[in-house]
Amino acid sequence: MMKKLLITILALVPLMASAAGPSMALDKANNDLSDKESLKRGFESYLNYCLGCHQLQYQRYNRTFADLGIDEKEGVEKWMPTGEKPGDHITNTMPAKEAAAWFGTAPPDLTLEARFRSPDYIYTYLRTFYEDSNRPFGVNNKVFKDVGMPHVLQDLQGVRTIDEHGELSSAKGGSMTAEEYDAFVRDLVNFLEYVGEPNKLEREALGYWVIGFLLILFILSYLLKKEYWRDVH
Repeated sequence: MMKKLLITILALVPLMASAAGPSMALDKANNDLSDKESLKRGFESYLNYCLGCHQLQYQRYNRTFADLGIDEKEGVEKWMPTGEKPGDHITNTMPAKEAAAWFGTAPPDLTLEARFRSPDYIYTYLRTFYEDSNRPFGVNNKVFKDVGMPHVLQDLQGVRTIDEHGELSSAKGGSMTAEEYDAFVRDLVNFLEYVGEPNKLEREALGYWVIGFLLILFILSYLLKKEYWRDVH
C-alpha cells in the first residue's frame, strides 16, 4: 500500500511543477489597488484592447463604476458599449465555437485570471511577446510557450525578437517607450487584480481588526482561566 502511494506521489510531481507556473522568473507588477486613477486607466485599456475577446462575466459595470469612483451617468456615456445597462455583466458577443476555431481554444474569461495566474504572471506575459514566424499569428511568448493569442498590444509596445540564448531584444516600432508601455501594462494588471477580488482592500483591513480582537480575547480568556483555577492550584 505504501509503495503504491509513493508511486502515485512521484507520478504527480511533474504535474504539480507544471501547475506551479512558468520556470522563468516573473517581473514584479507592484500594483496599488488603492490607486483609483490607475484602476480607471486599466479599465479603459481593458475595454479598448481586451473586451473584444475576453469577458468579465462575473463583474458588473455599476459595481466597477462605484468602486472606481466613476459617476454612473458618466460611466454609461464613456465606458459602456451601446445597448448595455449599468447592471449588466461585462461581456462580449464573441461566439465561443467560432473563437475556438480561430484561436485553437476560446479566449478565457479574465474575471479571476489575476487570482489564478497572479498579477506578476500577467504583467510579465504582456511584456514578453516576441516575433516567431512559425506561429499562426507570427508571435510567441516567453511565459506562455506556443501561445495562441496575437499580440494585440504590439502597436503600443513594438516588436521584440529572441536570440539563440533565449534573450529578448528591446522593442522596436511601438508608439510607446519601454517605460510608458510598462506603466500601461501595470495599470491594466492592476485593474484585473481588482476585478479578481473587488473587496480585497476591505478584507485585508478587516483582517487586522479580527486579529486584534482575537488577541484581546485570548488575553481575557487566559486571565479568566487563571481566576477559575486559582483555588485549585
